[in-house]
Amino acid sequence: MGNRMTGRIVRSLSGFYDVQTGSEIITCRGRGSLRRQGDSPLTGDMVEITVEGGKGMVEKILPRKNCFIRPAVANVDALVVFAANVNPVTEPFLIDRVAAIAGDQDVNVYICINKCDLDPATDLVRIYEHAGFSVIRASAETGEGVEDLRTLIRGKLVAFTGNTGVGKSSMLNALCPGLELATGQVSEKLGRGRHTTRHVELFCLEDDTFVADTPGFSSFDTEEMSVLLKENLQYAFPDFAPYLGQCRYHDCSHRKEPGCCVREAVEAGELEKTRYDSYLRLYEKSEQIKLWELK
Repeated sequence: MGNRMTGRIVRSLSGFYDVQTGSEIITCRGRGSLRRQGDSPLTGDMVEITVEGGKGMVEKILPRKNCFIRPAVANVDALVVFAANVNPVTEPFLIDRVAAIAGDQDVNVYICINKCDLDPATDLVRIYEHAGFSVIRASAETGEGVEDLRTLIRGKLVAFTGNTGVGKSSMLNALCPGLELATGQVSEKLGRGRHTTRHVELFCLEDDTFVADTPGFSSFDTEEMSVLLKENLQYAFPDFAPYLGQCRYHDCSHRKEPGCCVREAVEAGELEKTRYDSYLRLYEKSEQIKLWELK
């Protein structure tokens, strides 16, 4: 049977899996029985492998605490959403959509406002601090916020995401200068970058700290949204929590019903209007989901 051990998949590409066991990385194939069970290993999975003659085989995927379809990554402790108010400007809806997907799986969300040396993004910082998120002002260029982010993610497996060109790879390089990842030049004319990240890969910053570098927001696609039902959407907005269950109607959708505490909180300035607007847009998308299609 060979030598059996446990490790974490740090990279998966074309049916090969790089599994980290201690200080060693072993390239493995997946056992055919996994495929037949419809169980594909994902980057971030903890797996049992056997090694024989220098060749590795993934035998078993250990239970996951969560997994995402796009990007294909498992066991995420937190999502770091990168945003900026300059080249490219991040629309709050993009942040809220990803935060809702993460919130639906009980994954913490941190907001990293990058390029603060070019624009302090005062509005974005205010919105997300008020909504109760951990927000870091940063600049991969000047080093501002790099150590704050390092402290926040220590001991976790986190995924970096954000619209292309917002500086995810630059920040990863700042956190771990030895990586020298390719960073995409943002086109001045288009205001958006070319995709520089082709697959999901975990970078080990410290013994117990991993960062998954993923493609841009466009990858968090309708496949993810299709499992976020409209009834669950309100719970994916943690800032709505104090008002849920307080409305006049127990099945309030927080859109047009009288006596809605969520809408009253928005009108009173207790909830951010951009967050509520995102909720309405996502609710509209979720309404188009047919339950039988999910079966």
